[in-house]
Amino acid sequence: MKKVRLTTTIMVMAFLSLTAMSCKDNKKQDSQDAMHSGMNNDKMNTSNDMMDANAQNSEAEKILADYMTLKDALVATDESASAKAGKQLENTLKSFDVSSYTPEQQKELKDIIEVATEHAEHISRSDVAHQREHFQMLTKDITDMVAITGTENTLYEQFCPMYEDDGGAWLSMNKEIRNPYFGDKMLKCGEVKREIN
Repeated sequence: MKKVRLTTTIMVMAFLSLTAMSCKDNKKQDSQDAMHSGMNNDKMNTSNDMMDANAQNSEAEKILADYMTLKDALVATDESASAKAGKQLENTLKSFDVSSYTPEQQKELKDIIEVATEHAEHISRSDVAHQREHFQMLTKDITDMVAITGTENTLYEQFCPMYEDDGGAWLSMNKEIRNPYFGDKMLKCGEVKREIN
């Protein structure tokens, strides 16, 4: 009889423990649900701002991607691919929406985009030597643009001292030097000057 009472007592205590834990879990879950609900409301309140920022970032990243395609075509000394990439970059620059930036940034970006578009246009209809001249000036514009828009990528500003009189800089997403000014003639000529982002 003692064993039956002991077993019954243990079972009752186990049942009560499980019930108590279950109630705590429900309260904890309710608390977590309320917290997530509050966070979701905060997210919804800022979603428009984030959507604007994401659209702004994706446009800037598209310009950067087109620039990288152009750089790679120049590394390969592929005049036709460089011309095509220049035309694509020209179109992307023209469609860039500056409205989500501050008035001061808008003015700077409009100036940068105007000049960069001109360089991209020249690249789209020039021989490779002339493409490289405009790429050198375009790089400065894209670097100035990134200083305003920022980027999700780590960029490496690289520099070849042998190009023209003052050398030529370019942006890359890789530390490894691949020179767009000389292609395979001096593929590894250059150095990383700084890391951006």
